[in-house]
Amino acid sequence: MSSLKVRDVQKRLKNLGNKEYAAVSRRFFKTGPGEYGEGDIFIGIRVPVLRKLASECKDLPVSEIEILLRSPIHEERLIALLLLVHTFKKGDGDIKEDIYDLYLESTELINNWDLVDTSAEHIVGAYLMDKNKRPLYRLAKSKNLWDRRIAIMATFHFVKRHGFSETLKISKMLLFDRQDLIHKATGWMLREIGKRDLRAEETFLKEHYKKMPRTMLRYAIERFPEEKRQRYLKGNI
Repeated sequence: MSSLKVRDVQKRLKNLGNKEYAAVSRRFFKTGPGEYGEGDIFIGIRVPVLRKLASECKDLPVSEIEILLRSPIHEERLIALLLLVHTFKKGDGDIKEDIYDLYLESTELINNWDLVDTSAEHIVGAYLMDKNKRPLYRLAKSKNLWDRRIAIMATFHFVKRHGFSETLKISKMLLFDRQDLIHKATGWMLREIGKRDLRAEETFLKEHYKKMPRTMLRYAIERFPEEKRQRYLKGNI
């Protein structure tokens, strides 16, 4: 059993913090009044440094990881998610279920795009791979921006295994979403489908591209030849 405690990780994180980079992070992750990351606290640690520390702390028990996940400090929540992903991957069925349940019970804490994108496919997508996908549709209908991003980003796990149906269904649900971060994530997942099966992506696009948010469309067609991109952007497909 590991003797590592959450206070040990928190102490190391505190020592790694950088005030100048924290200020950059606050601007980058939109923590100002009315912005999507309003009020989040950063101590200023770059992601590669966090990943290295997570690899050194991978035996931290889930009960201790949960304390980090509930922290007001962004980097503590991010390292918690990195550790949960690691523990999920190596765990048995019971551990996977426990981490999946903890994740869905804690989505209010997974409240920025980097937190979602680091974890959703590896925990939610991986857990639901061979199960009923209904939880994804509940998330996609949520009023919470991050729940909806979790829904579409979780499907990346399926896309990487050439399973596109859930991504396409949820993309259709999110066509009229008002949030730019949802437009970006959805367009990204459509682009990922196209990298594996261009026909599947274009079948979806030809039906929906004229009503898609511009950002979603731009992300979806980013890898297309310029002439084809322009036809989509001008509505001439």
